[in-house]
Amino acid sequence: MTTRDDAPPPRRDPWELPDVSDLVIGVLGGTGDQGRGLAYRLARAGQQVIIGSRSADRARAAAEELGHGVQGEENAACASRSDVVIVAVPWDGHARTLTALRTELAGKLVVDCVNPLGFDKRGAYPIVPEEGSAAQQAAALLPDSRVTAAFHHLSAVLLQNPEIERIDTDVMVLGEDRDDCATVQAVAQLIPGMRGVFAGRLRNAHQVEALVANLISVNRRYKAHAGIRLTNI
Repeated sequence: MTTRDDAPPPRRDPWELPDVSDLVIGVLGGTGDQGRGLAYRLARAGQQVIIGSRSADRARAAAEELGHGVQGEENAACASRSDVVIVAVPWDGHARTLTALRTELAGKLVVDCVNPLGFDKRGAYPIVPEEGSAAQQAAALLPDSRVTAAFHHLSAVLLQNPEIERIDTDVMVLGEDRDDCATVQAVAQLIPGMRGVFAGRLRNAHQVEALVANLISVNRRYKAHAGIRLTNI
């Protein structure tokens, strides 16, 4: 017989997300298109944002262009000063960048949005890292960090366009800890029109990353900036 003391806790509303307004968000690769776009949107929503680059001068110049209080730092300082760190570096520099920042990223909530892709005359195609995905590679390289995966399917063009008020799309969030995922979902929902959706554990990150190759084909064919919208939730 189940008593009140040993009854399972009530199931939490999956759309109940934490307040993240006081978190400092760092963006590694913040001088690239995707990183700049995410930094701009989050800062425009009122969040404190620091962009990182291998060059502090380059990061500060990009931060000044973005405005909205964005700050620029060398990568290590960006990682150290931030509570949540979004990894938006090119795939070919992914492992090198994270390995160099292992100490600064220890204890941090890391959000990997890198898509391992190759390109040839037939278009984009997914690459399968030895670890299974970019996110799993990040988790292997950062054993003292809390690694999640998100923000893969966003158009850098839309993110950086100041005339666009809303970006109506879903952000699929993957990770091992539900509370960490909820935090990343809440960060995504700072941007008007976006919805953060829990999409499984990191072992399922490959197909999420790989889907970007399909989106590139869609966007080229239809001259669009398509994203992802999940139905019936």
